[in-house]
Amino acid sequence: MSQQSQQKQEQQKNGRLKTIKTKNPATEENINEYEIFDKEHINKVTKTAKDAFVKEWSTLTIDRRSGLLYDLSHNLRKNKEYLAKTATQEMGKALKESKSEVEKCAWALEYFADNGKVFSNDEIINTDARKTFITFQPLGVIGSIMPWNFPYWQALRFAAPSLMVGNTIVLKPASATIQCGLEIQHAFTAAGLPNGVFQTITGDSSVAENLIDSHDVNAVTFTGSVSAGGKVAQRATYQIKKCVLELGGSDPFIVCEDADIEKATDGAIKGRFINCGQSCIASKRFIVDRKIVKEFTEKFVQKAEKLRVGDPMSDTTDIGPLVNEQGLNKIESIVNDTVKGGAEIVTGGERLGNRGYFYRPTIVINVLPKMRISQEEVFGPVAPILVANDENEAVLLANDSQYGLGASVWTRDLEKAEKLSGLISSGIVSVNNVVVSDPRVPFGGVKNSGFGRELSKYGMLEFVNIKSVRFYDELLHIHHVE
Repeated sequence: MSQQSQQKQEQQKNGRLKTIKTKNPATEENINEYEIFDKEHINKVTKTAKDAFVKEWSTLTIDRRSGLLYDLSHNLRKNKEYLAKTATQEMGKALKESKSEVEKCAWALEYFADNGKVFSNDEIINTDARKTFITFQPLGVIGSIMPWNFPYWQALRFAAPSLMVGNTIVLKPASATIQCGLEIQHAFTAAGLPNGVFQTITGDSSVAENLIDSHDVNAVTFTGSVSAGGKVAQRATYQIKKCVLELGGSDPFIVCEDADIEKATDGAIKGRFINCGQSCIASKRFIVDRKIVKEFTEKFVQKAEKLRVGDPMSDTTDIGPLVNEQGLNKIESIVNDTVKGGAEIVTGGERLGNRGYFYRPTIVINVLPKMRISQEEVFGPVAPILVANDENEAVLLANDSQYGLGASVWTRDLEKAEKLSGLISSGIVSVNNVVVSDPRVPFGGVKNSGFGRELSKYGMLEFVNIKSVRFYDELLHIHHVE
């Protein structure tokens, strides 16, 4: 046993080593206990990341980095079953969704391995100089603070483009999904990436603060709540560190009079109840034209009542538990407040079972714009239906939110859809489909949904130094302004 391990055992025995526990939301049983990294330990990790950046990772050719990302993608697919079960055990999503999440991570890694070189090629510009070009250079160590709802995808959708361009990463996963974060680091090691290129640190919010403060961290990316994101931005920008924030949403789902009701209700099921409704880009406010609201609601209810809620480890389960008791209590509180305000539950609206944080898929009608359910980000399997008299009112209702992440529009008239998509205040609009993240297109929002972008070429360029270089044959003397 190493001296460090002996010291940790002694600290734990004497109660001086701070730890954090994870819990299975389906059974309420404790899963594991992890060390809360102290400031000294975090600084050692970030120093290792800086050394890896300077001495190895940033000096590799982009083709070599690409090859290692392909190896990582292969490793994820090879271990998909184990990784999926780990995520389901920690945060409760249905096993089939966990498997799909791992597959999507592998796809993103391959996409940036395929396209990263093109995205980061120098750009030649025609100026008065003999030669002018723009080059894209990595910033260094990026601190990544990620949530629990998609523990692999949200970490790797940022990591893939950032690593490809030459940065190194230190990940602080959510306290609910610590093992998922550690498994990502293990996957990097198994794929043969150099030591220090991707590391995971464990603990609570104090760990995130120390990560941001570390002298060796050059920039920060954060996904989570508005309140926490504001604190991250304040802490990072005070130290003149670039940050990107993805802070969730309350996505409108607009159903026009001429929509295909069958397709729209299929989309409503998928958009609202994926991951037990715990998704930043889940459809959260269903804004339906008055002329079709009765038909839409009836079909939506019929399909919601067919969803199977239960053991998330079963391949036949559609919806597992919410992540924790706090989340369950908040959902119950929001639904109760909505009913007190005059709304009506047409299906669901209750807890399930005596163990675990299960809540029945719920649809609520007679919802008003100023109700709590319309204004807050509802992170659970609850769908409020609001009625609009026409498309103009639908857009007004859609924009009546502090959030602006995604939106979907359902109509057979594509010219109308294009017009409405231009009027909606959001970073993403999907027509006749639910909003999904895609490595090929930028992801991010406006208003309180944050700033900056992930994915695509634009996500890759968030964490680079965009450097202009000019070559002159002779000194230019006419400079009247700086």
